[in-house]
Amino acid sequence: MSKPQTDTKGVHSTLKAIGKYLSVFIDRFEVTILSVSTAMLAILLIVNVISRNVYRSIYFAEEISKLFIILITFTGTSYAARKARHIRMGAVLELLPPKVEKVLVILMSLISAIVMLVLSYYAFRYMNNLRMRGTKTEALGAPYWYFLIIAPIALFTAGIQYIRTVFKNLHEADVWLSPEQQSEFEDEATMMAAIMAEDAAEKAEKENK
Repeated sequence: MSKPQTDTKGVHSTLKAIGKYLSVFIDRFEVTILSVSTAMLAILLIVNVISRNVYRSIYFAEEISKLFIILITFTGTSYAARKARHIRMGAVLELLPPKVEKVLVILMSLISAIVMLVLSYYAFRYMNNLRMRGTKTEALGAPYWYFLIIAPIALFTAGIQYIRTVFKNLHEADVWLSPEQQSEFEDEATMMAAIMAEDAAEKAEKENK
């Protein structure tokens, strides 16, 4: 009778390990895109300003700038969903009892997941429509849909992150604002408990001496 339980635990641990490695890969991928895009955008804008004052503006600077802004915006959406960096009513949630907070977080995450997945679908349709029509950029003459590939992908991954948040809260006792971010209120409470425990230990040591 113990074999099925062992198999279940093995499958669970395997899935957990896969999820961990996948999370690390996504984190590095998103951070790389955000860092490189932000740096390249800043460099391009500076070079374009210098070029405009010395001779004339770089003819493709505006289009490339749009590309970097799109990359930063949509990749940042997915990153913020995974790290719980979106704007939220944190002060209100922290005043609520943990059970009520958990229910609201699950509900908000579920609604956010639906919205992100629906937006991903329409973003893909829009991108595919541009591809079918052969729309190209004015300066570079590149297919415009190349600039929008990241939109449906990032919105889809953001939806997946919100779904992960729902399952995280259903399986864990604590409140999780995202798959990787616990409730700030609980973090502060844990920190205060640790500080109080350290103070008590120090007092006990002094009394023993």
